Amino acid sequence: MANHKSSKKRILVTAKKNAVNTARRSAIKTENKKAVKAIASGDKEAAVKAVRSAESKMMKAAGKVMPKKRASRKVSRLTKAAAKLA
Repeated sequence: MANHKSSKKRILVTAKKNAVNTARRSAIKTENKKAVKAIASGDKEAAVKAVRSAESKMMKAAGKVMPKKRASRKVSRLTKAAAKLA
């Protein structure tokens, strides 16, 4: 256990940040799954809406809970798949 006051504070701050980051990661995964499901259903309007929502979450998290290039790649793939729908 930490002995210094600053060490104790860092432990609390780290735990709080960990909880926030875990929630963000989970939200990104959920949005991604919703977008993939909407694309698979074939409904272009719903797919575009879901992809927009997923893109927003991913790009906000880029650089924080996931690498920027990974977020960009995932968004690009979702957008490309949604654009293929007629």
